Amino acid sequence: MVKTTRLTRNFLSMDSSGNLKDVAKLFLRLGVTAFGGPAAHIAMMQQEVVEKRKWMTEQHFLDLIGATNLIPGPNSTEMAIHIGHERAGWKGLIVAGLCFILPAVFITGVFAWLYKQYGQLPQVQPFVYGIKPAIIAVVLSAVYPLAKKSFKSVELGIIGATVLILSLLNFNEIYLMFGAGIFALAWTSIKMRNTTHSFFPLTLLQITNTAFFSTTNTNLFWIFLKIGAVLYGSGYVLFAFLDTELVSTGLLSRQQLIDAIAVGQFTPGPVFSSVTFIGYQINGWTGAIISTIAIFLPSFVFVALLNPLVKQMRNSKLFSVFLDAVNVASVAIIMAVCYTMGKDSITGWRTILIAVASIALTFGYRKINSAWIVLGGSLVGYLLTLI
Repeated sequence: MVKTTRLTRNFLSMDSSGNLKDVAKLFLRLGVTAFGGPAAHIAMMQQEVVEKRKWMTEQHFLDLIGATNLIPGPNSTEMAIHIGHERAGWKGLIVAGLCFILPAVFITGVFAWLYKQYGQLPQVQPFVYGIKPAIIAVVLSAVYPLAKKSFKSVELGIIGATVLILSLLNFNEIYLMFGAGIFALAWTSIKMRNTTHSFFPLTLLQITNTAFFSTTNTNLFWIFLKIGAVLYGSGYVLFAFLDTELVSTGLLSRQQLIDAIAVGQFTPGPVFSSVTFIGYQINGWTGAIISTIAIFLPSFVFVALLNPLVKQMRNSKLFSVFLDAVNVASVAIIMAVCYTMGKDSITGWRTILIAVASIALTFGYRKINSAWIVLGGSLVGYLLTLI
């Protein structure tokens, strides 16, 4: 009996170790190849962990997206942390997050050093030219099954269509998601004729301005920790906030901020890694390291607190209604992002050709790794710019 117990423990230990290695390999690769922003990153994760590896169901993946959108911080990084926790527990939570973040931080750090040395960024635009149309195809292929899963009723379809329209009209995404959830709860209460239950979603944290008084590492840490803890939305919201905090106070030039945005766009991994670039410009390598730790640290804490609650939310009737509506809103917002990306990046016959070919490949051959689609789009884009 004792021998059997030991064998079982050894097996579980080996299985846990194997899961951790799987998590590390996957997110290290995604950290190097995941271009295009949160929507594209999440699309790649969906393909890898739902379709290819079967680590979780489509519904649970969708629930994690919805839950992630309710908390501050970079969405794709938080999804990576969620998946790591689901697959390999607390160690997986840390390993997945670090493996997804560190490649982007390292690459951004190299660009920051080159920029400081030579005063300009390398010419990468020809390669970026073909990446964006390919990324749109990857996002569309991932959002299609998520949309089929999330639009469960006519009411949810109406909510999704409304959120899509309002998102295209530039309404704040966090208001749209909370609004969708609250509306669904109110609608359900009316149908049930039961208004005795009340539901209070997470309180929306308001972004307040904090003066950036000095460039010491202590101040860098607290400023970027606060940003990571309260900032909802995409990397573009981050850049607007940094414009107010850094450019307006003269600590960073507008050109440096624009170049930081460029680095965030053409490097893989989370857009928030641009903070590494900014930290380096302000206070060298120590500034880069401190800023990076501070901006991402809240994401690990929030996911660690939220992850155990997701399944409980699904099992509760009221929470389930709220979560379904948030899921629909999340899909609608991803579709709106996809439309905006397409409008901005598909502007000529070359990009149309790349987009059509990428869509045909992603929908026709689901087993093709999305990283190859993105890298292929980049190479084809470069070759077509030579014509």
